[in-house]
Amino acid sequence: MSQPQRPTELIYLPKALAYPALLGIGLAGVIVGFYAWWPYSVAGGLLALFSLVGWLRANRAEMGALPNEQHTDTAPIPLR
Repeated sequence: MSQPQRPTELIYLPKALAYPALLGIGLAGVIVGFYAWWPYSVAGGLLALFSLVGWLRANRAEMGALPNEQHTDTAPIPLR
């Protein structure tokens, strides 16, 4: 039996981050603050803003680490 071929394509899986959950909690705080007490809206808005900025910065750093090109060994599908 021969060894399986080494894969030529790369699969990108992003890191697990807490920023999306914090963004949701912050937005929920904004909505709660509309009905309860305005400082909840301020705190939720700040949490949402900081988590959104952190998430975008982390995403930019991950995208910058990806290779620019991907070389494959497969032939393209011929057109008729």
